[in-house]
Amino acid sequence: QVQLVESGGGLMQAGDSLRLSCATSGRTDSSYVMGWFRQAPGKEREFVAAIIWSAGITYYSDSVKGRFVISRDNAKNTVYLQMNSLKPEDTAVYYCAARRVVPGWAPGAEREYGYWGQGTQVTVLS
Repeated sequence: QVQLVESGGGLMQAGDSLRLSCATSGRTDSSYVMGWFRQAPGKEREFVAAIIWSAGITYYSDSVKGRFVISRDNAKNTVYLQMNSLKPEDTAVYYCAARRVVPGWAPGAEREYGYWGQGTQVTVLS
């Protein structure tokens, strides 16, 4: 069983930076992928970023590429999402998720993530 706990959300102004954290515990190992998803009011949850825990290879959605950075700290078992140049359209509940790497896997395949955190709210004012 894998447990994920997000933190770091808040109320921000457009152009600000914010770092979200996802503390992991349980049976995570190098075969896992850690992902960040978000869900804005009235919209479906969407992929934001992912990182292969062992190799550190990262993936981003087009909407955040160049502004957000996903990283991990092996010693702290924590994954981060550094969000820069925030925009009002980044307002959403941000979720951390985990899954195993399998052949043919896709970083944005939400249904294939088996573990989810409770989410943290990020609100960006214009």
